[in-house]
Amino acid sequence: MSKVSAIICITLIASMAIQPSEAGVGHWIAGAALGVTAIAFAPAALGFGALGIASGSTAAGMMSASAIANGGGVLTGGVVATLQSVGVAGASYSTYAAAAAAGGAAVDYFTN
Repeated sequence: MSKVSAIICITLIASMAIQPSEAGVGHWIAGAALGVTAIAFAPAALGFGALGIASGSTAAGMMSASAIANGGGVLTGGVVATLQSVGVAGASYSTYAAAAAAGGAAVDYFTN
């Protein structure tokens, strides 16, 4: 099974894990897709990539602010380090599942 197929399966399962209202099933599916898409593309859009942080990007600004706030270094496990890790290696299946569930719940909540 390819990673894309697995992500789609996880998205559908996670989006239905919490019992949505009958009218909200479409909202849950749309929200789940939005959550997974955000996890997949947001780091790259901010400038966190496989070759490192892009010069002049939002990611570069975040890294600079983090380094200044922490005395010259970026915290291990902090937001910048985590987003760079996702930019290089991608997110785990459990992260995609959580994003799908959160996206589904958020869209259903704000549309009802």
